[in-house]
Amino acid sequence: MTTLTVPAEPPVSISERSPAIVLEGVRRHYGASDRRVDAVAGLDLTVHRGEIVALLGPNGAGKTTTLDMLLGLTPASEGRVAVFGQAPAHATASGRIAAVLQTGGLLSDLSVRETVEVIASLHSREALRRVPETLERADLLRLARRRVAKCSGGEQQRVKFALALVADPDILVLDEPTAGMDVTARRRFWEVMRADADAGRTIVFATHYLEEAEQFARRTVVMNRGRIVADAPTDRLRASLGARTLSATLPAEGARELLTVLDARPGVTDLRVDAGRVSLRAADSDVVASALLASGAHDLEIVAPTLETAFTTLTEN
Repeated sequence: MTTLTVPAEPPVSISERSPAIVLEGVRRHYGASDRRVDAVAGLDLTVHRGEIVALLGPNGAGKTTTLDMLLGLTPASEGRVAVFGQAPAHATASGRIAAVLQTGGLLSDLSVRETVEVIASLHSREALRRVPETLERADLLRLARRRVAKCSGGEQQRVKFALALVADPDILVLDEPTAGMDVTARRRFWEVMRADADAGRTIVFATHYLEEAEQFARRTVVMNRGRIVADAPTDRLRASLGARTLSATLPAEGARELLTVLDARPGVTDLRVDAGRVSLRAADSDVVASALLASGAHDLEIVAPTLETAFTTLTEN
């Protein structure tokens, strides 16, 4: 009799089985007890490997403080912060998590290439070998010999991006990463980020550009006053918090009767008529669109709610 022996699978470390990021009951406050300010007031968040997560919120919502805790730059006052099941400072020191932050300066007398090489040398020989590739990915090859002091704000932001990439981290944390970049540089930046996410890299970014979150984040987390007020796939969040906008050219006959019917329909708001076109917002856009077309209206346009609509709804109170 032949015995089939199945080789044992290699052991998997706890960190490899863990989500990329876990925050449980996290609070961060400043000041004495009688004047305490809660920058983060009870945060629960799990981010899995390969996700692109946008962190949105008005100024003072706690976004930057949350990112600082993820990087081990600021300790949590309460709760647990883990990166691959370990303390954030350990992940940062090992190069598994890297960041492009709003704060933090660059050495102005070094060239772009020298700046990237210095940081790479602090990581490993492998990181040093990645310098040319990293400069190319950050679109810095033509600026490699330029002194950092001569770089524009957007170019310096790309240098910071290269510094984050050179360690080949598993997680990238980005705080307003495209601030100061022109349209072309922003597009190039997000092309690289999308390719990285497709390859398995986890990306968490805070931004004031709602269109960036809408175009590039597969998941959006909205913060307000130190708390999460929404957490959902970006397209679902956008669709769940706002009616669709419809507009059409009114028919030559029966327009008045049509407007009366539309105005009385539940879920229809903001009905307006201008130069022979009607515009309105409707919770059930399919039914309203059918009514418009059946009446003889034409040139129908339907616009889905934007992430800006959802953002405003969630943070205006």
